Amino acid sequence: MLKELNQVIDYIEERLTDDLSLEEISAYAGVSDYHFRKIFFYLSGLTLNEYIKNRKLSEANKDLLRGEKVTDIAFKYGYQSVDGFTRAFKKWNGFLPSEVIKKGISKTFPKFTFIITVKGGAAMEYRIEEKPAFNLVGVSKRVPMQFEGVNNEIVKLAKSITEEQKEEMHSLQNIEPYEVVNASYDADTRFLKEEGDLTHLIGVLTTKDDVSDHLDKVPVEACTWAIFPNEGPFPSTLQETMAKTYSEWLPSSDYEIIDAPSFSFTKMDKTKKDYAYSEIWIPVKKK
Repeated sequence: MLKELNQVIDYIEERLTDDLSLEEISAYAGVSDYHFRKIFFYLSGLTLNEYIKNRKLSEANKDLLRGEKVTDIAFKYGYQSVDGFTRAFKKWNGFLPSEVIKKGISKTFPKFTFIITVKGGAAMEYRIEEKPAFNLVGVSKRVPMQFEGVNNEIVKLAKSITEEQKEEMHSLQNIEPYEVVNASYDADTRFLKEEGDLTHLIGVLTTKDDVSDHLDKVPVEACTWAIFPNEGPFPSTLQETMAKTYSEWLPSSDYEIIDAPSFSFTKMDKTKKDYAYSEIWIPVKKK
C-alpha cells in the first residue's frame, strides 16, 4: 500500500492544475474510495482534500514570487474567482497575494513521501472472523470526531440512556460479542474532507428484527471482521490501537476496509483506575 500511496502522490503532483476529483484519485490507487481516504488520513493527519489544497496554494506562492498575475494563478489552480482564491490564500499563508508579491514572502507545503517507520518492533495482535448479518441496536447521535481524550458528546449520549432502553437492549442481545458496544458509522463525506462528524451508537448486537421505537436499528451485512484486542490505560490505549490499525496494519495487510459500521467494546478493570481491556472490530475484505 505504501508504494501505491507514493504513486498516487506523484499522480496528484502531475495534475495540480487539473480538475481532479477525489474519486478519480482513489480509483487510480486501485482500492475503494472509502478505504483510500481513511488510510491517507490516518497516515498523514490530513484529509486528501486538505493535502491537495495545501499543495496548490504552496505552488501558487511560488508562482506569485515568479511574477505571475493573481488572476491567472487563481484560475490556474481551479478557483472560480479571484476573491475566492485570495481568501483561501490568506487563510493558508497569513498574507494577501499582493503582500507576498510586495514583500517577497515565501511559505511552502512540500510534497508528501510515505515511508515505513518501525517503532518498537512490537507486532499487533489481531484475529480475523467471519460473521453473519446482524443489527446494531441502541441509542445514537451525531458527534464530532475526536482522536485523543474523552469525547464529551459520547459521555452525554451514554448518560441519556434510560433504564427502559437498557432492559430492551439486554433482551435483544444474542450474538457475540455479548458486550455493550460503541459503534461508528454514517460518516458523511465531510469527515474525510473538511469536517469531523459521524454517527455514534451505544448498543448491542442482535439477529432479531423486532425493535421498539425507543431504540435505533442499523442493519449490518454479513462480512469479514479484523479484531484488535488491547489492554492498558483508557481511553489512550484504545485510541492508539485504532490509529495503528489504520496507519500500520491496514497499509501492510491483505485487507481493505469496507464502508460499514466499525465498533469496539471496553471492560474497565475494577482494581485499576482508568485501565481497561478493549476490542476494536473493523469490517474488511480481501484485496
